[in-house]
Amino acid sequence: MVSRTNKFRGRSRYHGRGKKAGRGAGKRGGRGNAGINKHRLMTRIKYMPGHWGMHGFNRDPSLRIVNVSCNLQEVESLATSDSVNLGEFGFDKLLGKGRVTKTLHITVAEASARAIEKVEAAGGSVTLSDGDDDEFGEWEEE
Repeated sequence: MVSRTNKFRGRSRYHGRGKKAGRGAGKRGGRGNAGINKHRLMTRIKYMPGHWGMHGFNRDPSLRIVNVSCNLQEVESLATSDSVNLGEFGFDKLLGKGRVTKTLHITVAEASARAIEKVEAAGGSVTLSDGDDDEFGEWEEE
């Protein structure tokens, strides 16, 4: 038995496919998000709320403070002796994730309260050093 579309081969203008169905994505109204502002407007309103426009804000880069942090569990692997200066390794903040099994004397620019508590509970100490960068410090008048 011959298929229905084969009956139209060479006998009609569109060969059984209708006016636009044979041209790429014509029948479905375009590929992807085509027509989202025209014939697929309700799709956009219903399924894509907040798709266009600006959302939120970016803080000015000069006001961003990004710390290079290190957890306690990483400090033990860095320590070759009982005293560690994390500034030499490029870290400027100590965070309290992990356990401390050794007595360590750590020097760092900033540390969380939980990190200090854990180090002191293990018999060590945390020294907060003033950073060399006065980027956010106050201006001195001469």
